[in-house]
Amino acid sequence: MKDIEVEELKERLDNKEQFVFLDVRETYEYEDDNLGAKNIPLAQLPNSLSELEMNKEDEIIVHCRSGARSANAKLFLESKGYTKVRNVLGGILAYRELEEE
Repeated sequence: MKDIEVEELKERLDNKEQFVFLDVRETYEYEDDNLGAKNIPLAQLPNSLSELEMNKEDEIIVHCRSGARSANAKLFLESKGYTKVRNVLGGILAYRELEEE
């Protein structure tokens, strides 16, 4: 699936649209600042797939700090049969920058 820009993500969050929202940053990063997504650090993702199994057919939007770890998470999830995974381009940094505009 096509990745997602922060503008679209913000609009969808503001509209309270339904999707699985996943943050793959480390716990300390999540605790410092988050967008309300479910936190599963990238390194723990392979052992946490059971938490996402029921969402295999759902849209999953993944984000991290800048978009690199979430891109890896997207590839991993796709390799496990998840077909509707989207990476947030620019990550939370771009999202917070957008809010400041």
